[in-house]
Amino acid sequence: MKISGADLHLLSVFDSVVRNGGFSAAQAELGLSQPTISNHITALETRLGVILCQRGRRGFQLTDKGRQVHEIAVDLLRRIDQHSISLTALKGSLVGQLKIAVVDCVASDPALKLTEAVHRLNDEAPGIRIEIEVEKQGGILRRLAEGDIHAGIGSFDNKIKGLSYANLYEESHSLYCGRAHPLFSTPDGDITQQDMDRCVWVHRGYWSRERKKSQQVIEADRIVDQIEAQLLFVLSGDYIGLLPDHAADAYVVSGRLRKLPPHEDNFDCMMQLVHRSGPHPKTFQIFRETLVGLYRSRTSGRGGAVART
Repeated sequence: MKISGADLHLLSVFDSVVRNGGFSAAQAELGLSQPTISNHITALETRLGVILCQRGRRGFQLTDKGRQVHEIAVDLLRRIDQHSISLTALKGSLVGQLKIAVVDCVASDPALKLTEAVHRLNDEAPGIRIEIEVEKQGGILRRLAEGDIHAGIGSFDNKIKGLSYANLYEESHSLYCGRAHPLFSTPDGDITQQDMDRCVWVHRGYWSRERKKSQQVIEADRIVDQIEAQLLFVLSGDYIGLLPDHAADAYVVSGRLRKLPPHEDNFDCMMQLVHRSGPHPKTFQIFRETLVGLYRSRTSGRGGAVART
């Protein structure tokens, strides 16, 4: 079949529905009502002659043909977007989409220069449409490999072939407890490593294996995937946990958290900008140069430099 502009619109709607997990969930992104979205999908099914998904009481489910169509749609829409950027670049304008994914709970870190980079980019190249999403470490690497995003920011213990990593800054993690925890009012000198090890911990699952030195995960411990969830457990007063210092600082000042004495599991992690190796659109090159340049200017006075791996 010959693909028309109307077909591309229908495929774009279908992609949004799949990514959001259903018709109602896609309404906000598309700016369309649920009946209108349903009509679009029905029109696409009629055009292709296949059933793309099941919808009803059991929720939204892709058919096998639907999965195949979605894979084709994603590849097609991505290629069109890339070629649109290339064609626009011929006339010297910096326009296009720039998709960045970051790990959770980084907005409170003054060491993160992403907001400054976004501000400079908006000022110097207002035609670039910047999108920022929050994603897990594994999700960032997966989406980079699939070409769904241009860059990610986080700390990555596992290095994947085909991706480039630029060191930005270090993030310090320390052990904290909430106001209702027995250790909260105990003097530092009276708290031993064993006292902290005997407490119930809340761990982040993606680091519990690689990072832990002494503390073994027990049945009473909790394992979460987000810092925000970990913070809530610690604030309850029933758990202790390793939190980024920048995320805990405000709660320490307000008296809701206490930073415990140094524990051997405390650690620093390197926050990195990660992206696919190889050539990139000019829009991404400008973003990378802007962000990395902010760290180079900060470290040059101390003889430092942003490292690339």
